[in-house]
Amino acid sequence: MSTASSSAGPLERAIRSDIAVAESPSGPLRRLLWRCRRWLVGHRRLELAYRVGVAVGGTVLVLGGLVLVPLPGPGWLVVFTGLALLGTEFAWAHRVTAWLKRRLAQFWTWWRARRELRRAAR
Repeated sequence: MSTASSSAGPLERAIRSDIAVAESPSGPLRRLLWRCRRWLVGHRRLELAYRVGVAVGGTVLVLGGLVLVPLPGPGWLVVFTGLALLGTEFAWAHRVTAWLKRRLAQFWTWWRARRELRRAAR
């Protein structure tokens, strides 16, 4: 992936940096969410309601996003948001999200290489 980061523009590098900061487990929001989650573990009914809410909300976002994909607008963004929400509680959704992130990085690497070849051919 070093070729992807070396050919990335300043905007892409800034976005990747922001994503790395947001995904850091030492951030204040992450710590707050972990404390809330640990508190929920001690309250069985609330935990069940929370997991059902996450499942329903994430599923609605994924399905709604898939409906929006062919339309102009943020269809894929809504799908990925739904998967990220599901990934907070379900390991399978977290694995799917990680797989999709890897595939997206590979796609953009291919796209940049293709674009450079087309520019060189002109």
